[in-house]
Amino acid sequence: MASPPPGAVPPRRAKPAERYTGPPAYPVAPRWGFPNLTWREPTLVPGTPSSYPPPVQRVRLLSRNAVTILWFLAGLALIGAVAEFWRYVLLVISRDAALSSGVVAMSDALEIVSSLLTAVFGVLALASTLWWLVITRQAAADESGHEPPRATSQVLVGVLVPGLNLVMAGSILAELEHAVLRRSPSQRPRPSRLVLAWWAAWVLNAMLMILVLVWRFRGGVQAQADGVFLSGLLDTSAALLAVLTAVVVHRLTSLLAPVSLDRLRVRRVVAVKGAPAPRLRPVRPTTSR
Repeated sequence: MASPPPGAVPPRRAKPAERYTGPPAYPVAPRWGFPNLTWREPTLVPGTPSSYPPPVQRVRLLSRNAVTILWFLAGLALIGAVAEFWRYVLLVISRDAALSSGVVAMSDALEIVSSLLTAVFGVLALASTLWWLVITRQAAADESGHEPPRATSQVLVGVLVPGLNLVMAGSILAELEHAVLRRSPSQRPRPSRLVLAWWAAWVLNAMLMILVLVWRFRGGVQAQADGVFLSGLLDTSAALLAVLTAVVVHRLTSLLAPVSLDRLRVRRVVAVKGAPAPRLRPVRPTTSR
């Protein structure tokens, strides 16, 4: 490709620098600007797709809801256990003496109300804990960089199917603890004592539930009294299981997301020490607009 010889094309004239005439002026108020946000980490703009919190941030909120419901369930289960044992004592006393109608009515009311509330909070606790379990598995997988060892459908089947959940629930929880502790996926999960205690309480509660259901079909006064006593034991084991579940949820959440969002404060500049003095702004020319 041919090019002109030097000197054939006159050089371009250098454009002189424009004189500063002051800051820019707008005929109307500008409509652009920065979002009205406080200084925080990470910076997420509301209304954009990036504002949807990642799983590791959702775990903290879900665990708080699940732990609150579990503690309510534990209290209601203890009240139900007290009601069942009180009814058993009244049955023993009624063998030799007459009972007051008011005491019997109060015992029946306490047993019915506590049983209904325990059933309702039991369903809520199961739903909230399962939701926490699914999100926590995904958050642990994102933090470790490995895929979860089981699919979500397998986890739901292993927890909800009767009989199968006696074996699979503890194994799924042990796998979650293994992932939360950021151990190698090639190693075999070794559940901690807390997880083993939860697994034992889970199996004990299921065995007592089956025993109470079977005992209800037996006839006779003694069988009914034994059924009341077994119901008290079932409520006690349910309270123990709820407490252990709340402790496990809190522990795994603290290991996965140790910084509580409630403890984060808005950052602000209180004082600046040792910084160089700012340069003075030049005087605005009288010829500027």
